[in-house]
Amino acid sequence: MTTAPAADQRRLLDVQELDTRLDQLAHKRRTLPELARLLELDAQLADLHTALVTSRTAAEDLRRELAKAEADVEQVRSRAARDQARLDSGQGSAKDLQALTSELASLARRQGDLEEVELEVMERLEAHEGALAEVTKAYDALVAQKESVAADRDAAFRTIDADAERVRGERATAAEGLDAGLVTLYERLRGQLGGLGAAPLRGRRCEGCRLELNPLDLDAIRSKGEDQVVRCEECGRILVRLPEPAAAV
Repeated sequence: MTTAPAADQRRLLDVQELDTRLDQLAHKRRTLPELARLLELDAQLADLHTALVTSRTAAEDLRRELAKAEADVEQVRSRAARDQARLDSGQGSAKDLQALTSELASLARRQGDLEEVELEVMERLEAHEGALAEVTKAYDALVAQKESVAADRDAAFRTIDADAERVRGERATAAEGLDAGLVTLYERLRGQLGGLGAAPLRGRRCEGCRLELNPLDLDAIRSKGEDQVVRCEECGRILVRLPEPAAAV
């Protein structure tokens, strides 16, 4: 049967309280709302990044298509300018001049067709660049929002970590000099029972499981020496007996 000084058993409740506070701080750190929000923002950013890459690729393709259309138009214009210069010089036979006139008419039609293509590509590019600008704006806004939420998370982390460091110091002081066997049992039970290894007995109720002990178990506990470490029959936690309040005179 485990024994430990009654004073150590009562001090163990202080250790338990501080351990519970540390568990609460750890839970708070794991469940900060900023962490869930960052996951949401990462998912939104991933979707927007895909849209951004797609839009950029489409815009680049259209820019290359426009450059080709512009080059085609310029090539026809240059050919027409040379033919016109030859025609204006009046050099060559009547047949040659007639052929130049015919070619100029054909080049004019060709230029008109190519300019229509060029205009259509320009309009498509303008629409895609407008869409790209909107997607880029939305993406940049989300990045800025994520940075702001991350800053809030880091500030919360610093506050929680500072609190945890202070509580760990208090816990070390509270646990200093406690009976080693008592502490070993407490730590084992804490690991098995969700972080709560010791609880006070208040009246007939165990404050660990919040259940009332039956009269026989309660009498058995009260009959044991104060240095004997007793356990709750319901939950198995160390049950710390507190001094009975003084009776009213």
